Amino acid sequence: MPDVPSDVQDLLTLDLLDKRELRVEGVRLREANLGALAAAAASALDLPADEVLVTDVLDDVVTFDILRPKIFAHQLVGRWAAIRQRLAEVPGVILHADARITSDGVLGWIPADPDVLREALAAAHVAGERIAARISRRVCVLSTGAEVDRREIEDTNRETLSAVFGDDYDVSFGGTVRDDRDLIAGRMRTAVDAGYGVIVTTGGVGAETKDQTIEALLKVDPQAATPYLTYFPSGHARHAKAGIRIGVGELHGSVIVALPGPNEEVRLVAPVLLEHLQAGRRRAELAGPIAARLRAHLRTRMNHQPHDENHESDDQPGVQHDPDVSVSQ
Repeated sequence: MPDVPSDVQDLLTLDLLDKRELRVEGVRLREANLGALAAAAASALDLPADEVLVTDVLDDVVTFDILRPKIFAHQLVGRWAAIRQRLAEVPGVILHADARITSDGVLGWIPADPDVLREALAAAHVAGERIAARISRRVCVLSTGAEVDRREIEDTNRETLSAVFGDDYDVSFGGTVRDDRDLIAGRMRTAVDAGYGVIVTTGGVGAETKDQTIEALLKVDPQAATPYLTYFPSGHARHAKAGIRIGVGELHGSVIVALPGPNEEVRLVAPVLLEHLQAGRRRAELAGPIAARLRAHLRTRMNHQPHDENHESDDQPGVQHDPDVSVSQ
């Protein structure tokens, strides 16, 4: 094996894209065993002997075929010296002084200098980090709920998040989505595919049948963290679920956060969300602090609001003044 830097080995897998022919020019054969010739080339490339075949011999050109779709970069770069040596050791093979190796695809990297690969990988790594940093600071806000979709109420959550996140982030409004699990899940995936590193949904986390945001998040990421804010007793009023939840999941490296719809709650947790996002926390480590802040807020409201006040939000109906409702610990 040639002197390939350790940080290069196993770092890059190359797709041969059906261009698997490898030609060695400047070869004279005298009753040489083609199987031994193929095995010699395979050995120099760290491949099993049965994954390389000699497919053609014409004049002083021997053509090999690599019988695998992908190969590690370190198996190619700088391997010409090893291939030349192994071929020369096969009885009946004479290599000219100007013998060379050619290929139309990535196999053409074989005569390259390993340092060239290291420089290329370093440049690609820097470019990748820049792209990842850019994506991580692109935020898409999706609003759910029939009231928002029909424009019966004003949605100011994008403005709130944009103000809290500041100029370092690009916060965009991704539109409204009806209370439908599949539609919401589809919009989450679309936002990820569009290059948003953070997707924040607002609304649809309540305990009614119509609330489908948490279900959509779990469809996109079954491992999403979905802690409860409150619990409702079985058969409580119009609530079909055990309680109110928020959620944090991931898809292809992007973070998806499901928050309540009321702007008061979004303003309350936006700084918490930003702090823990910047600390690199994901799923449960991010959902936990957000849920804790909302629970504390709910306890304060339940303890200080008059019991005869009839004030409810879509995501927190009846939470403030029903003695049967419990705030999660």
